[in-house]
Amino acid sequence: MIEVVDDDRAPQPDADDERDLTLGWLRFHRDALAAKCAGLDDDQLVLRAAPPSPLSLLGLVRHLAEMERAYGSWPQGTDRGFSWVWGDYADGAEDDVDCTADDVRESFETWMRERAVTDTALEARPDLDARSEVNGHSVRWNLAKLVGEYARHNGHADLLRERIDGATGE
Repeated sequence: MIEVVDDDRAPQPDADDERDLTLGWLRFHRDALAAKCAGLDDDQLVLRAAPPSPLSLLGLVRHLAEMERAYGSWPQGTDRGFSWVWGDYADGAEDDVDCTADDVRESFETWMRERAVTDTALEARPDLDARSEVNGHSVRWNLAKLVGEYARHNGHADLLRERIDGATGE
């Protein structure tokens, strides 16, 4: 079970500087997903609560670990070559579907690790206009894509959490 205290959550950003604003929204959305998972047991985290959708909250955590790598750290030129976090998906498996209660601890640890790698990579690339040598897009584009992934999937997380135990709110 993951615990998040509302006082520890990043607030909506109050910045005029584009970089601070974008990084603030990234922190906000990361914390929002963690809050949607807080207080649930492992079985609830893997519950596919909105049939026929196969999504679960843990599946979203796993997917966003992938997005951290794909748009956060890897495009910023980390020293590792690109590989997906959970495999190559050649067998048709999906990061956000094929998980069980036994995967909870590893999934959250991996998500936190990918977040930290992204943060380190972004600290090394302060210029939002800088182009990624690995995917050709600017730091700005990659950050906007990553924030968009979180925002979209946090909407899914809202619905899943409400279906699991009735909890609502940001």
